[in-house]
Amino acid sequence: MFDRFEEFDISTAGASIHGRRGGNGPPLLLLHGIPETHLMWHRVAPHLAERYTVVATDLRGYGDSGKPPSTADHEPYSMRAIGRDQLGVMRHLGYDQFSIVGHDRGARCAYRLALDHPDAVLRLAVMDVVPVGDAYNRADKNFSLLYWQWSFLAAPEPTPEQFINAAPANLVGFMLNTWSEVKDAFPTEVRGEYIEKFSHPDTVHAICEEFRASPTLDYQQDEADRGNRKISCPVLFLWSQRGSVAKLYDDPLAIWQEWADDVRGVPVPVGHFIPEEAPEETTRQLLNFLQ
Repeated sequence: MFDRFEEFDISTAGASIHGRRGGNGPPLLLLHGIPETHLMWHRVAPHLAERYTVVATDLRGYGDSGKPPSTADHEPYSMRAIGRDQLGVMRHLGYDQFSIVGHDRGARCAYRLALDHPDAVLRLAVMDVVPVGDAYNRADKNFSLLYWQWSFLAAPEPTPEQFINAAPANLVGFMLNTWSEVKDAFPTEVRGEYIEKFSHPDTVHAICEEFRASPTLDYQQDEADRGNRKISCPVLFLWSQRGSVAKLYDDPLAIWQEWADDVRGVPVPVGHFIPEEAPEETTRQLLNFLQ
């Protein structure tokens, strides 16, 4: 699936990060969402690698990346900390400046990294999210039902961990099946890989810690930045025309336009997993934006 990509494990200051690199050209970092790994880019990365040096990684806590111990305030699993890992990977590979594409949780890491390290990020593409601060500030009954995972995974330890560890395939399958619109978007081997990686208790705990950091540190950092600093690079926003973002927000593009001066975006007529459900359209949009 990643023909002519090399695998790597890079030790950063915070965690060991697993990923793949392939292609030639300007550096481009791809970040995945839940319940996936970097494998989610398997239909997009090879095409991008024809023009770019593509780096696709597992976020801290996911897949084959490290799962360092957490703390009472969940700081090791804040998006700021997770973003530092990715910056460390790119610098280790020799890239002081690069573009980022992030989906779901990876998008949250990507925009936080762009805010915290504006000199490093040349272009930013985010998929099917609005910033954490806006999500919580606009939350209502519909939000609580559509984004059930935000409450469930953020519940105090060890309750969500125990439920998930009892039947990890059930949770992964439920997410993949109910958040997607395109049948067969996940080949058997890909679905199996997602389930296998989600079947380790340390992974489950790390992911729960990430969701516990969301309403605390991630929210606080977004609110501290609101009105005080913006994303300085051009931004592309793609969202599912049929998913939760479209259902919750009348104009999600306008939300992102509050965070950056140069923002463009379009809805894509598929479910939440845009790169896997619409790989050709995803590739087209990204190539048009990045060049």
